[in-house]
Amino acid sequence: MSPLEPGPVGARAEGQRLLAAFVEAGALPVEAAILQPAEVLLDLYGEDIRARAYVTQDPLRGEMMLRPDFTVPVVQAHMQDGAEPARYAYLGEVFRKQESRAAARAAEYLQVGFELFDRDRPAEADAEVFALFARLLAPLGLRAATGDIGILRAAVQGLPTSAARKAALMRHLWRPHRFRALLERYAGRMPVPPKRAALLEALARGEEPLREAPHIGLRSPDEIAARLKLLAADAATPPIEGGLVDDLEALVGIAAKAPAALAELREHARVLPWITGSVEGFARRLDALAARGIEVATLDFEASYGRTTLEYYDGFVFGFYAEARPDLPPVATGGRYDALTAVLGQGRSIPAVGGVIRPALVAALGGAG
Repeated sequence: MSPLEPGPVGARAEGQRLLAAFVEAGALPVEAAILQPAEVLLDLYGEDIRARAYVTQDPLRGEMMLRPDFTVPVVQAHMQDGAEPARYAYLGEVFRKQESRAAARAAEYLQVGFELFDRDRPAEADAEVFALFARLLAPLGLRAATGDIGILRAAVQGLPTSAARKAALMRHLWRPHRFRALLERYAGRMPVPPKRAALLEALARGEEPLREAPHIGLRSPDEIAARLKLLAADAATPPIEGGLVDDLEALVGIAAKAPAALAELREHARVLPWITGSVEGFARRLDALAARGIEVATLDFEASYGRTTLEYYDGFVFGFYAEARPDLPPVATGGRYDALTAVLGQGRSIPAVGGVIRPALVAALGGAG
């Protein structure tokens, strides 16, 4: 048993108490099969969870996976026949491989969660979920961290550059070092790698490098040629103006109390006006949080928060941490995932936000009852 886990009985009792609180808040209790079809889900969870998923082969159902969380199957079920607005709650085990024993984290642990689907009031829905979690976890004295992936997405999507470059930046939004390197390269501040430079020079001379080379790996010669064409198009794309890149990098680095962060974001919107709508959405969320009794003046906001977690988050994100126990993972996490509902709803989107709590950690910290 992991030294961080208080034992299955204590964790289960804490989970049941939290589940009952979610149901009292209006949620319908639901379940999800432990074995989930892997084909669609692995593409939705992102690099981190894909690498940690337990995947197996079923002779009749194909590739299957032990559920790494509940959100995706709950969204799938809701998009089939759910009403609006809707609230769901769940309790059960999730399964994720751990990279090392040193972290002392369990590969199988309980998760209790709450999901809210509401088309008409996104700021109020965000505030409802966060305030519910804050109230339930208040006895533990945890630090709350918040962010907004939607602001970062808007900042990238509005950049005056090619669709291909914006798509690459969006793919790597979840890998901060790679994202910054791409920004620097697209601003013309990084030299072209020698091998790529040689290929581009050959293409400029009208040659077709690698066309006659032996077929190596999984790409065909035509696929290689298409890739080289994309590289040539990228090389011909004008660099992004350096001031825009500097401002975007400064925006990504914002870490302050929420009101101060809002003021900084509004200043950045003068240079990046295409983020104005998302920034004002953040302002409306703060008003909705304050209306629910949250002390927004002391609430931490980090523009980069959530960039190394589940890749289906695309708006408000939050987490609760035991500052006295830095060895522990977050006790609770959550966020908005509107785009996920569009993917699983085959184009029909229902804005949604939710979060999960690890009841074993709640119990280990003394319980929140």
